[in-house]
Amino acid sequence: MRAVVLALLLLVGACATPMAPAAPAAASGDSLDAIARDYVALILEIGEHEDGYVDAYYGPPEWAAAAKANPRSVPQLIQGAATLTDRLNAVSTARADPALAQRKAYLLAHVSAAAARLRMLSGEKMSFADEAEALFGVRPELRPLSAYDPILAEIDALLPGPGSLADRVTEFKSHYVIPKDRLQVVMDAAIAECRRRTARHIALPANENFTLAFVGDKPWSGYNYYQGNSQSKIEINADFPIYTERAIDLGCHEGYPGHHVYNALLEKTFVTDRGWVEMSVYPLFSPMSFVAEGSANYGIDLAFPGDEGTDFERDVLFPLAGLDPATAEKKAQLQALTRQLARAEYTIADAYLAGHIDRDTAIEQLMRYSLADRAKATQRLRFIDTYRSYIINYGLGRDVVQAWVERQGPNRWAAMETLLSSQILPADID
Repeated sequence: MRAVVLALLLLVGACATPMAPAAPAAASGDSLDAIARDYVALILEIGEHEDGYVDAYYGPPEWAAAAKANPRSVPQLIQGAATLTDRLNAVSTARADPALAQRKAYLLAHVSAAAARLRMLSGEKMSFADEAEALFGVRPELRPLSAYDPILAEIDALLPGPGSLADRVTEFKSHYVIPKDRLQVVMDAAIAECRRRTARHIALPANENFTLAFVGDKPWSGYNYYQGNSQSKIEINADFPIYTERAIDLGCHEGYPGHHVYNALLEKTFVTDRGWVEMSVYPLFSPMSFVAEGSANYGIDLAFPGDEGTDFERDVLFPLAGLDPATAEKKAQLQALTRQLARAEYTIADAYLAGHIDRDTAIEQLMRYSLADRAKATQRLRFIDTYRSYIINYGLGRDVVQAWVERQGPNRWAAMETLLSSQILPADID
């Protein structure tokens, strides 16, 4: 039955019209519209207790002002989440439009994640996998680190020589660092190409745009701050070397067809065309992030399939950066192997956050299994300290999104557009 509902939802998402279906109501007269309004208040008030919890908000400014002026306490918000869950369960969608059934499921999943985050703010401790499942709706597999040793052996064979493997990788990659005085022109070219490739397949809002700034002292490498009205503020952390392939990665992930496009399509599809206010707020620790980060990472492969990323680097970015393209193919091989190490950090984070290994051990393990130097591994641990199980949304999210998109048929861009403009949950695609 779930598969039938989802199939109908995909048709609705692909052919959405400005007219929203009538929201079903509970026997008490309660409705999804009323519950959605109170859900937004819940999320905004949680944001008053945790900086960064609200990743984006572009609803009525007076709602944000009200949340700031008089936020409920964490225990009161926990009770508020429980009340919202009861109200949602009381609304029947048995004979409703499939989009409304999905709307109810979406709200239930996000209220559940909000309740879990509130319990964490109250001091509740969860294992890494339990936390990931509670917040993002997917339970990660934690493989032993030894499972990644064969990949390290392949990289060792690709880059033989003296010194540690991490040092050899760092030295090899040093030839592909974009000089700081050329960062702007290289990033501009990469983002423009990401946009060009995306716009061939997805109709972007006419007024969409973004600003780009280089910053420092951040735990992340790039961030998209969605502003509403199809506008984004993209920031790139320039503290560490930025390689040519990262220009493509960041351009796609933060911009096209990644976060910027995702947020713009959600705003148009739900907030503008249907008036579904729950989509005007983005809680960072929620199932929404699994789809957001997974689709943003898969968007890199979608926009630059096969060798097209390597070709674009060699033909366009290397000349702009003043770099020698002689070993571009070997660099692409290294990237493909390194990608297979991505989930090793889940196992490291699990042990570190549970207190089973100390900080120095975690850094050493990150150096070994992400092939990073100490400074970069330390920055990554700072990210884990800050965002904890959020890290599953990148590698696991990408793999789940990729598998789902490719199951939909040969037109992968059409499936991607449906995903980016829907309330599809991780549970629907995992």
